[in-house]
Amino acid sequence: MTTYDDRASLTDLTTTVERVRRSVEGVIEGKPEVVRLSLTVLLAEGHLLIEDVPGVGKTMLAKALAKSIDCSVRRIQFTPDLLPSDITGVSIWDQQRRDFEFKPGAIFAQIVIGDEINRASPKTQSALLESMEERQVTIDGQTYELPSPFMVVATQNPVEMEGTYPLPEAQRDRFMARVSIGYPSPEAELQMLDIHGGASPLDDLQPVAHAHDIVKLVDAVRSVHVADSVRRYAVDLVAATRSHPDLRLGASPRATLHLLRAAKASAALSGREYALPDDVQSLAVQVLAHRLLPTAQAQLNRRTSEQVVLEILQHTSVPAASGHGSPLYGQQPPGARRL
Repeated sequence: MTTYDDRASLTDLTTTVERVRRSVEGVIEGKPEVVRLSLTVLLAEGHLLIEDVPGVGKTMLAKALAKSIDCSVRRIQFTPDLLPSDITGVSIWDQQRRDFEFKPGAIFAQIVIGDEINRASPKTQSALLESMEERQVTIDGQTYELPSPFMVVATQNPVEMEGTYPLPEAQRDRFMARVSIGYPSPEAELQMLDIHGGASPLDDLQPVAHAHDIVKLVDAVRSVHVADSVRRYAVDLVAATRSHPDLRLGASPRATLHLLRAAKASAALSGREYALPDDVQSLAVQVLAHRLLPTAQAQLNRRTSEQVVLEILQHTSVPAASGHGSPLYGQQPPGARRL
């Protein structure tokens, strides 16, 4: 476990994150906030859902993140005829050994790219449930551990498009955050034509970090201090979704845990070893909105989950800073210093 006293190590880890960020931003132009959220989810041991219309760079973002890290990568193209065993693996009878031999599926990688995940049936989508939550796969009563770090980066098209299935609630709840890339600005699109016009920048992308570097980063994020007042703030935000009149399904306790982990990762990316309410606020929409189900009346009134979360943020009291001019919320951990 990385400690706060290991100053050189923390400096090295911060440098590693910056290298990965620059590498990904060299492929995805004009979307620094999307790249930052991807790194936040990676360091918080979560999974990322990228939702948008075709052609805006969803798969490009997932591939750029995967190629920037020297680790095992597998891509799964979700189609209506994809089987659960194609993802998890299958036991095959070996004639010579006269025994079953397990053939691992595409999920056995450190970064798994699920392309157009909502084009497969809900039965096939559910094959990811155990692996995303417990980081293991159980086949024929035998449990197989998945490698570390482990992250699923899935892309999906809007559900109103042809040939798509809505993700089950349990599946959406396992994604730490959802992000929409959106169309680029005219300037960014012009730059894209210069960079992508001749060849794909992915072809020349080289790893700038190793898998064991990411494991160390994750350990550092786990050590980020979160005061009780900030924890209570996160709980209050999530609890408000469960009683909101425009929602028939609020956020789960898993959402609270994901929000807290993401806030700690955001603090580390900002060079702090303590989380602030600002970290929670900045991630609330991305972490909570995709888990919520509006009521029928709210849908008729064109109320979206994102609007509800923003309303909850406006009406939930933010904890005040404590101490004499201290930027920390609550008690500062012993020996704490800025990263």
